[in-house]
Amino acid sequence: MPRHGRIDIAGQLYHVIARGNERKALFIKKDDCEDFILRFKTNLERTGNKCLAWCLIPNHFHLLILRGKKPLAELMRRLMTGYAVSFNIRHRHVYSKAEMTQP
Repeated sequence: MPRHGRIDIAGQLYHVIARGNERKALFIKKDDCEDFILRFKTNLERTGNKCLAWCLIPNHFHLLILRGKKPLAELMRRLMTGYAVSFNIRHRHVYSKAEMTQP
């Protein structure tokens, strides 16, 4: 049975929780937290959403967001994709174990 879409209403308050894959750390160093917060702030401005509270814990985070003019999914997609790419580059998870095939 397919999953139903999330309810996404302008002006509604949402508690967003996300955690690392296999409960691994999302925030290893202070730089990780600073990068996440900067990306979050930038994407809040782009989407017209407002953050009322946030909490970063090493392996997950909580956000209390007042939904603005653009869908919450757009904010979270931009935030999480951008942060994942920068985290993987910083911690050498991208292409570090790429296999090479030679004839």
